[in-house]
Amino acid sequence: MIRDTSGQDTVLSADKGQKRKRMLIVGAASLAGITALVLLTSAWRSSSQSVNASRLRIATVSHGTLVRDVSVNGRIVAAISPTLYSSAGGTVTLKANAGDTVKKGDIVAEIDSPDLTDQLKREQSNTEQLEAEVARQQILAKKQKLIARRDADQAEIDKIAAQRAFQRIEAAGVVGVVAKNDFLKAQDTMHSTEIRAKHAAQAADLENEDVSLELKTKMSQLQRQRLSLDYARRKVEDLKLRAPVDGIIGSLAISNRSVVAANTALMTLVDLSQLEVEVEIPESYMTDLGLGMKAEIILNGDKVMGTLTAISPEVIKNQILARVRFSGAQPSGLRQSQRVSARLLMEEKSNVMILPRGPFVEAEGGRFAYVVENGVAQRRPIKLGITSISAVEIVSGLKDGDKVVISGTDTFESANSVSINN
Repeated sequence: MIRDTSGQDTVLSADKGQKRKRMLIVGAASLAGITALVLLTSAWRSSSQSVNASRLRIATVSHGTLVRDVSVNGRIVAAISPTLYSSAGGTVTLKANAGDTVKKGDIVAEIDSPDLTDQLKREQSNTEQLEAEVARQQILAKKQKLIARRDADQAEIDKIAAQRAFQRIEAAGVVGVVAKNDFLKAQDTMHSTEIRAKHAAQAADLENEDVSLELKTKMSQLQRQRLSLDYARRKVEDLKLRAPVDGIIGSLAISNRSVVAANTALMTLVDLSQLEVEVEIPESYMTDLGLGMKAEIILNGDKVMGTLTAISPEVIKNQILARVRFSGAQPSGLRQSQRVSARLLMEEKSNVMILPRGPFVEAEGGRFAYVVENGVAQRRPIKLGITSISAVEIVSGLKDGDKVVISGTDTFESANSVSINN
């Protein structure tokens, strides 16, 4: 006969039944843990890399307002820094040194120019000579007018005398006392004196006009000479170089008692009452720059707003120089050439999908990102929009709430999936 299993059966007591029940519960729990471990192991096995989470920076995609900006470095410079030039050739005597504080109108240098000094003396002599000639012409004009007036008056007296003589002869001729020839002769004499008196009066008027014109000519010559004298005086006065603004002497281009030619740069003045920020902008932002653009300047930890007022047309060492003027009152405590940082605000977009900026933008060229799900970072193609110093715009490839690795992903070696260990 075939033996059954009845010989293996054993009667268990009540205590043995409870132990068996506990063993079943423990076995079920162990099976669930093994199942989870198998699932996690399968996910890890599907990834080709493994990275510790402490080495990564993970950020969440969200919606908000993105301001496109660029961070630049700059320095405080004077908005007004005129350079003084020599107005003529000569020997320069400096009246101030570099770093001296000067007021507007103070003499900072003098030029000794013998040529301009001699020219001024010649112009003064010519002016005095013409003034004497004008005075002489005025006297001569008065004299000529008196002579012309005397001749006119004498002709008028002769005319009156001839008229009286003719009247007497005319009265005597009526009664037949005077011969006819004498009568006609007296008549001709009267007409002749009338003509001379008339011409004498006209000649006196013409003589007055002539002497007046001659005097006017001399006066014009004197006026022209006085202008030449004023010009010579200004040239000599310009030999004293005066400060055009309040400020300090920035730099000296020459040494004391140097002989210079005309239009030679001598020194630079710095007006500390009007300061601006000169910033260096990367060449890649050239097309995005525009006058009037707002800027945020960081001064000793404080933020001050400014406006872009000037952009250099040339590029030097891949940098563009620009000037930023403070919007409002100039902050106190600024120093010439003080280093500062600034943030140029180029564009503002509201209600866009944004992600904090990180090295992943440069590492993946803005075309890929690693999205973290269930402890695994999956490589996903994305498209970026505008960027700022602290954030980037996500055009496509991600959605709100996605967790993205924003730190450097060089260690991922462009793997499709990477396991993240806690």
